[in-house]
Amino acid sequence: MTQIHDPVRLTPQELARLAAETAADAMATDIQVLDLTRFTPFFDLFVVCTADNTRQLRALVTHLSEALDEAGATQLRVEGEPETGWVILDYGSVVIHLFTPDQRSYYRLEEHWASAPRVLVIQ
Repeated sequence: MTQIHDPVRLTPQELARLAAETAADAMATDIQVLDLTRFTPFFDLFVVCTADNTRQLRALVTHLSEALDEAGATQLRVEGEPETGWVILDYGSVVIHLFTPDQRSYYRLEEHWASAPRVLVIQ
């Protein structure tokens, strides 16, 4: 008899931590998890990280998507292309921003959310 198992539901905090740790394992740098629950009703957490170049960014998108899917997370959409230097992975309550160094420096996303608490930082 085949058993059907519901996927484990991760909390937003667990999903963000898993994303940050997975990104670190894939050699992403300057990883920050920002708690935005006080600022917007649309999502709870941002995960922001940097890939050294376009090729690494492309690999990071694939690695994160596969790892989070395996963990039971549902990806709602992907915005951007690695060639632009900024890709967004939308998981509803958790939004993951993947940048190349130039684009991260240009957009300065963390400065726009400067008053948001950093709940995890991985250098």
